[in-house]
Amino acid sequence: MSKAPTHARSLVAGEIIDAHRHDEHQIVYAGSGVLALTTDAGTWFAPGTRALWVPAGTVHAHRAHGHLDLHLVGLPADDNPLGLDAPTVLAVSPLLRELILAYTSDPDADTPERHRLLAVLRDQLRASPQQPMRLPAPSDPRLAAVCEIVHANPGDPRTLAALGAATGAGERTLSRLFRREFGMTFPQWRTQSRLYHALRMLADDTAVTTVAHRCGWSSTSAFIDVFHRSFGYTPGTHNRRT
Repeated sequence: MSKAPTHARSLVAGEIIDAHRHDEHQIVYAGSGVLALTTDAGTWFAPGTRALWVPAGTVHAHRAHGHLDLHLVGLPADDNPLGLDAPTVLAVSPLLRELILAYTSDPDADTPERHRLLAVLRDQLRASPQQPMRLPAPSDPRLAAVCEIVHANPGDPRTLAALGAATGAGERTLSRLFRREFGMTFPQWRTQSRLYHALRMLADDTAVTTVAHRCGWSSTSAFIDVFHRSFGYTPGTHNRRT
């Protein structure tokens, strides 16, 4: 393991940081683009209104969707203001965003002012609501088969019963597996999957109407409504957020 660095860097669209781990906790924030963080347990995703908490020792990889303006804040392993032992997506208020940007702008500074900045950042972090922006990794092969179909084509309109028929599993069995393994219903999981794919497409400058169609929403307005309720801004402004 290595010390979690505190700094800012840029990643080009599609760039990957291979699986690694740190002996410190890390706050990962993408000021632009969309960040996907993957572990054996699944994938967490965050646009500019979200940050990722990565506990010390967690083996994880990063992938950039769109041009990624990445900001990383390391905290010692004995400094866990959130008390979290698994990767978690957190809401980022305007104040927390500015604190992260300021703290990572001069990572080598060791001044009283910067220590005070970190103290306020930790206070704001502790108050940040957790957000369910996660696609868990399925362990049951029947569940995995259904998830693979939906991920391959997020606009697939088939019901769980129809997807089960295509993969040789019953609807009741699959419904039970979604609740047991993911802690959510199939419609809830599919919405998360569609939002993930929508963020990726928007980061690649795909038109909002095209994203809504490809990701299976009944109309562009329905997509905009779900997106706004999930992220706090409209998809049309996604790539204008810095």
